[in-house]
Amino acid sequence: MKSGETDSLLEAWRKTLERRGDAPAIFDTSGQVTRTFAGIEEEAGALARNLLGELVPGEVVAIQAGNHVGWPALLLACLRRKLVVLPIEHTLSAGDRDAALTACGARHVVVATTAGGKLELSAVENGAARSEAATAHYWGGAVPSLLKLTSGTTSAPRAIKFRSDQLLADCVQICDTMGIGNADVSFAVISVSHSYGFSNLITPLIARGVPMVLSRDRMPRAVLHDLARTKATVFPGMPVFYQAFCEMSDVPKLPHLRLCISAGAPLPLDVARKFRDKFKRPIHSFYGSSECGGICYDANAALQEEGFVGRAMRDLDLKLLDPDAPNSRARIGSAAVGDGYFPVHDEEKLGHGNFTPDDLLCATPAGFRIVGRISDLINVAGKKVNPAEVEAELMRLDGVRAAVVFGRDSSLRNQEVAACVVAAGNVSEQMLLESCRRRLSGWQVPKRIFIVPEIPVNERGKLSRRALAERFAGQS
Repeated sequence: MKSGETDSLLEAWRKTLERRGDAPAIFDTSGQVTRTFAGIEEEAGALARNLLGELVPGEVVAIQAGNHVGWPALLLACLRRKLVVLPIEHTLSAGDRDAALTACGARHVVVATTAGGKLELSAVENGAARSEAATAHYWGGAVPSLLKLTSGTTSAPRAIKFRSDQLLADCVQICDTMGIGNADVSFAVISVSHSYGFSNLITPLIARGVPMVLSRDRMPRAVLHDLARTKATVFPGMPVFYQAFCEMSDVPKLPHLRLCISAGAPLPLDVARKFRDKFKRPIHSFYGSSECGGICYDANAALQEEGFVGRAMRDLDLKLLDPDAPNSRARIGSAAVGDGYFPVHDEEKLGHGNFTPDDLLCATPAGFRIVGRISDLINVAGKKVNPAEVEAELMRLDGVRAAVVFGRDSSLRNQEVAACVVAAGNVSEQMLLESCRRRLSGWQVPKRIFIVPEIPVNERGKLSRRALAERFAGQS
């Protein structure tokens, strides 16, 4: 944003404040109002004056406060002070946090003293000071409003630069595509520091006046009971929550819940069907990326194809790079695409309003399916194996609940196929291997299949094939 320009998120907030004023904006999990929209505005003014008053415009401020009730006000305060916000998840290790702060040039971190306690500002050790005049040169042009952390295909931290108008465009695409408005109440248990939570919870509150229930309890049974008690209408969730809900007995009724969204990881078709049968509601798959926000949304939720994510979001241009191939990467163009990576650029992948994810898509008459990622392809003696194809075969066998396929280093074949499977007690590795040998080509058949109690995932429900390859590397 250039000097003198109006910040688009702040302008959207001004209109929200005029419309919503004293209406409830944030509830706790007991259903009590903890902030009105006017209360958020008052809090934002105090934070801008007292907490952030000495900071230089263009400076990076990290926020590591979890799902804190002051998050919306803190974002507004930073926008008014023209500071660059760097959300950091509160579960990030100290080493990873320090690496992210260094990579992004953050000088200060905002943390919460307790779950709902006071927000405090602390200086980053060895943080580099910059004058206001030096910020434009430092950013290589327009100063961003927000940085989203991403590791990319390596473990090195980097961020994506966003201006307020791009964040607002993503919010508008999500609300308009999904039909979310200020008559709804969203249930916020996913991390608001992550792209999914930020775009589905924080910006809709600010720009569209959509109130939310703020939860810090990730126990599935508590989440389900809080959903019922607070009368929330929209639940942006992850597959791990939906699977846990399906396995519970004595579940509460959810008469007010009208929209269930799943993102962050592929939604198993079996989980979606069990949830629909148990709760009489479909789950809508949502496919997006930190670099560009929402990409596809399954509005009909027919639940007929594994990996189906629906059609492109409104006002988004999705073009397959190789439309004649069975599977292809896509180029995404929209007003929500970030300005680029920082500190290391990759304009071929992200830049000039376009982003090219690593996901492989398959076009169908009803929309798109995600069938894998180019970075996940396993190179077995020169032949490329798509893990999704092997996983589909494993899931055919009765008793198999979950499967993930990955490549392990091999001295003879470059890589070999391996898998982790969650299955019933009567399912053995030998049974799975025999099934694969009947249906797959020789190079696609796993060398080993490890039967595990659960597939390891992070707090957003995402798995890392690379982490699994490292974990099972020495097991023959």
